[in-house]
Parts: sequence; structure tokens; C-alpha cells
Amino acid sequence: MEQSEVVKRVVGILTEAGEIRRLLEENIDRDDIETDSTVVTALLNETMPRITIPEDASIEEVATLVGREVGGAVEQLVGAFTLAFAMLAQVHDSGQTDVTSADVLQDLALRAEQLGSGGTEGTDA
Repeated sequence: MEQSEVVKRVVGILTEAGEIRRLLEENIDRDDIETDSTVVTALLNETMPRITIPEDASIEEVATLVGREVGGAVEQLVGAFTLAFAMLAQVHDSGQTDVTSADVLQDLALRAEQLGSGGTEGTDA
């Protein structure tokens, strides 16, 4: 999966989490909010590689194989979440009260879209 797509999916997860938080702040006793992790599970299923482990592989060989195969996907996910956090923290730390977290995430998604479509502007995701 392209890094720009991972960033957009992370933005979606964070946006959904923000909406759930907002709804719960309005009424903590709501029972109509879906809090399952299907979006996160779908992202993990799409980013994690399929690994074939030989039957005769030792524990060390399995660990090396899994580390090598999964490492890149984990780096993509951590990078996307880190980028989102850094952008949100920058706005927070600057004291900008006219910019919401939703605004920051929307900007990040637009930048990721530009990068994914071959644009040169935006954040180095």
C-alpha cells in the first residue's frame, strides 16, 4: 500500500475516533455508537504482508522472516500516525484556537491525496 493511502486511512481512523469522543462527551450513556475496530483491522489486513513460513524453520528463522516482512508495514503505520500526531501537536502548541483537530486532519488527508496523485506539494509522508 502506498504511504499516501496509509496516511489517508490513518486520518480516517483518527477522525472517526474524534467523532466518537465528541458524541460520548454529549451523552456518555449513548448506546448507538459503534466502537468496534473494523476500520483498524481492515487497515492492518491491507498493510501487513502475507508470510509463508517453511515447515522446517527454526524459531530464529521465523523471527527473522517475520521481522523482515512485517517491519516495512509497521514503519508505514507508525510513520503515518506519527505524522498526524506531529501536525496536531504543532497546531496545539502554537496556540491556534481557530483551527480544529478536524481541520488539521482534513489538511493532512488533502496533502496525502496530492502526494498519491503525483503532486509535489504537501507533507513528506
